[in-house]
Amino acid sequence: MSRLFKIIMISTVSTNAFFMILWTDYETRYNLFRLFEVSELIFVSIYSSEFCMKLYVDPINYWKDGYNLLDVIIIIIIFIPYSLRKIKGKHYPYLNIADGVQSLRILKLIPYSRGIRTLISAMGQTACTVASVLVLLFVLMYVFAVLGFCLFGVPESADLNNWGNLALAFFTLFSLATVDGWTDLQQQLDARDFALSRSFTIIFILLASFVFLSMFVGVMIIHTEDSVKKFERELMLERHMTLMEEKHVILKWQQEEVSKLMQTQKNVDHKSFTELVEKFKKTLRHTDPMVLDDFGTSLPFIDVYLSTLDNQDATIYKLQELYYEMVHVLSLMLEDLPQKKQSQSLEKVEEK
Repeated sequence: MSRLFKIIMISTVSTNAFFMILWTDYETRYNLFRLFEVSELIFVSIYSSEFCMKLYVDPINYWKDGYNLLDVIIIIIIFIPYSLRKIKGKHYPYLNIADGVQSLRILKLIPYSRGIRTLISAMGQTACTVASVLVLLFVLMYVFAVLGFCLFGVPESADLNNWGNLALAFFTLFSLATVDGWTDLQQQLDARDFALSRSFTIIFILLASFVFLSMFVGVMIIHTEDSVKKFERELMLERHMTLMEEKHVILKWQQEEVSKLMQTQKNVDHKSFTELVEKFKKTLRHTDPMVLDDFGTSLPFIDVYLSTLDNQDATIYKLQELYYEMVHVLSLMLEDLPQKKQSQSLEKVEEK
């Protein structure tokens, strides 16, 4: 469950996927044949080791997790080509299919990505609703398939390539529902002068493409948004729990420091409160956040806080006395100033 292990597994799966891309080029596969063999042994060893370690840690609950079962299926798929080569030989006709299924290895990234797991859970929640929409779409296609077969597949100038039987009619309607090449299909019907062909095509496209497919997309979007919101709430809860743990540690440390400060003040009488506060400031760090809501209700903090207020009141009282003295001196200076100006003016008059 460590972060390092997840990084190793994600890097391994990504590297394996990259090597599989190179393996699809025949010239590269021929030139790097030994490298591919060695890398394949390494990848299979890592996947097997991951399976064994997870199974060893929790052998009972391991089988209860769907993503662990997905890993088991992928491990089985990995060993299928080796088993077929040993049992059937290298020229077994279905060996290429077993090699192509190895691309499912990239699904091992799913357990290590919470975002992908959120989308998969959203798809799982929409299974019932989507199934209902698909059933309605099938009923609609069944009705129009029978109707199209009767209109365009039975007459003498019938379009047997597209409406000759029910299976062809279903395939043609699927092309119309996806609006893929529907104009070509309509031109073929127009060439045979079918009267109701355009009305038939327009009505089916409106119902199948613009109604049912839009409904399907809307259901997927709604459930995906709900899963994303749930995922965000889980992240917020995890962050809140982490902050609460950090807050508890900081609160405990601060309470211990304040308790030490109060004990020091009781034991050492000759030290002043200011010196103790200065000593306490040296223990603080700038990187430590301050917790005030719970910390402010503790008795040591209240004691220190009240002592600090007493010192602040004494300091403010002394400052007020100093301000009063300064105001008194200034008032005396202002009273003496007019008398000095009058004496100076009299002296100037006498001199003249």
